[in-house]
Amino acid sequence: MSRNIAAGLMAVCGLAAATPLMAATVRAVVFLASPTGPGGPAGRVVFRDRPGGARISIHLYGLPPGQHGFHVHQNPSCAVGPVNGAPAAAGAAGGHYDPMATGKHMGPAGKGHLGDLPYLTVDANGSDHETLVAPRLSDVNRLRGHSVVIHAGGDNYADQPKPLGGGGARIACGVIG
Repeated sequence: MSRNIAAGLMAVCGLAAATPLMAATVRAVVFLASPTGPGGPAGRVVFRDRPGGARISIHLYGLPPGQHGFHVHQNPSCAVGPVNGAPAAAGAAGGHYDPMATGKHMGPAGKGHLGDLPYLTVDANGSDHETLVAPRLSDVNRLRGHSVVIHAGGDNYADQPKPLGGGGARIACGVIG
């Protein structure tokens, strides 16, 4: 049976064609952050739409071992820019992505910044290959034109005792496209 006849029969019978939905995917190539701008390569991050939240595939290297704060930031730049009034590596990325203007850092499951992601865990060799889930991200295409930032320290998913999870300096950054 030809495709046109099959499509016609399905339309007459009120059946929808079974077509797989393509999940959206966006990526960021990540570079080490330096006081003079983006430095050497540090890997890539891939965001994919999935039921229950975005899946984030992490493929990073050359980072200090341990836990690191990980966020989507407002601007599509990893250049040097102001952080708390002083020039800082990847400061041009701006603050955490917060389209609802909550002004709060509450972690990936909280009701604060939409850019709050699960922290990264880098192994003793400086690599991180894991898949994380961001339960509040439901349309990764909205991340285009923003950046991902990796911070020097961990993330406690709160604004106390230090603001923005206490992650500190920006050590790596990539523009999401």
